[in-house]
Amino acid sequence: QVQLVESGGGLVQPGGSLRLSCAASGSIVSINVMEWSRQAPGKRRELVARSTSGGDTYFADSVRGRFTLSRADAKNTVYLQMNKLKPEDTAVYWCNAPSLTSTRGVEFDIWGQGTQVTVSS
Repeated sequence: QVQLVESGGGLVQPGGSLRLSCAASGSIVSINVMEWSRQAPGKRRELVARSTSGGDTYFADSVRGRFTLSRADAKNTVYLQMNKLKPEDTAVYWCNAPSLTSTRGVEFDIWGQGTQVTVSS
């Protein structure tokens, strides 16, 4: 069974940094597409970043230049490095795999449990 688990959220002051981790477990062959999204209370869910196994990346205008993506050597853990955080970055953050290949074939729309990020002084 494929599972995604986010970690690394917490409370940080404006201008600070956090690194969110998304650990994938199960019989994974490759993560074809990985996304990070967030949702603040009263707002719609927002796509933050997206990457593909082909090397394509996307960042929302609101985070471009401040957030970066990286992977562990094993490629089953991805990281969202968040720098120069602003109060408007406060939200629950999720990683999800719109497309992931396991030993059973291609699976779709696998989500983690979410992690809270609060940016406040």
